[in-house]
Amino acid sequence: MNKVLQNYGSIIWLLVGITIGSLIGIFYPSAVDVLKPVGDIFLNLLFVSVIPLLFFAISSSIANIEDSKTLGKTISIMTIVFISTIVIAAVATIFGLWTFPVTALQDSNALTDALPSNPEDTWGDRIVRFLSVDEFANLLSRKSILAFVIFSLLVGVATRRSGEMGKQFTQFLNAGNKVMENLLTLIMKAGPIGLGAYFAFQVKTLGPELFGFYAKPLGFYYVFGMIFFLVFFSLYAFIAKGPSGIPLFWKHNIAPSLTALSTCSSLATLPANLLAAKRIGIPHNIASIVIPLGNTLYKNGSAISSILKIYVAFSILQWDFFEPTTLITAVGITVLVSMVAGGIPNGGFIGEMLMISIYGIPNEAVPSILIIGALVDPLATVLNATADTVAAMLVTRFSGEKFDAESAEA
Repeated sequence: MNKVLQNYGSIIWLLVGITIGSLIGIFYPSAVDVLKPVGDIFLNLLFVSVIPLLFFAISSSIANIEDSKTLGKTISIMTIVFISTIVIAAVATIFGLWTFPVTALQDSNALTDALPSNPEDTWGDRIVRFLSVDEFANLLSRKSILAFVIFSLLVGVATRRSGEMGKQFTQFLNAGNKVMENLLTLIMKAGPIGLGAYFAFQVKTLGPELFGFYAKPLGFYYVFGMIFFLVFFSLYAFIAKGPSGIPLFWKHNIAPSLTALSTCSSLATLPANLLAAKRIGIPHNIASIVIPLGNTLYKNGSAISSILKIYVAFSILQWDFFEPTTLITAVGITVLVSMVAGGIPNGGFIGEMLMISIYGIPNEAVPSILIIGALVDPLATVLNATADTVAAMLVTRFSGEKFDAESAEA
């Protein structure tokens, strides 16, 4: 019993906190307004710790790589893993919809939240904002997370190129990385309370909406998404580390999954993923590159929802979704939405607009696309966020690196 409590104590407390939060959201919704600030404070602590954590984790990892070929190899393998598994998610969703077709009723009274945009913006302007900021202070905002990740990568590369002088800075980066890991451990001790409070808010706000006009497509997403989550992630863990990889991954994926489900934020789940990767035994130089980049550019849940949105729009308009050209285009859009739009603030909206533009979808189908994106967000976030860890396991396997047996807990 003592060993069970030692290994699973933090997870048990998280489950207790989330269970209590769920019950409060269902039976005492009036109390949610009092609890939500507690969840917001916890989430804000996670967000403010993520920025320095990202900087030290990425920069120190790059600075400690002695062979530049190793870095290039890691990023190349990571890109292949990201693209191939996103395509797998898209194709599997298409097969699921072909096997179990669903229909959706259009809600004519649905409200669409149009995001403010500058009509004079070109795609070049958007790419510039996507990859960079015009002031250093703007790098420190989580709204510019991809630009910050690129900056951290460049700092690591510059440190490596600085020779003897760079070694002192590398020591600073290593020390900062260790300090931020300990800070994260302290913040996560409040996880049961913070996540429980935030989960009460999620249950109160999203629960009733799941049984409206979009019950069938949402039912498909949640059932198919859970099957995909359990089956495909287990398969990837098996490919990465053999039979022992499956229990090892799921044992340490519980806390990140609960964090993602409670907060509906991949960024808030990033610290938990990094801790899980360390406990799984993923090499630090791989985890600190693949997981932060995956947090921005790798979205399995978005891939599944992208296909479902296109399918629902085509169903409403009575168009043939399963026509070959449509399917190929849908997979291409899904890769773009998952790997490009995922790194842009409000990227989900941009992905939806891309889909509408390419297919020429008329206005009557647009509300359905936007609303489905909002209602699948809890499970989509779990798939988006926790896939980063199993992707890092695959990169470890295909790069020829060894899992850290001392860190890994079977």
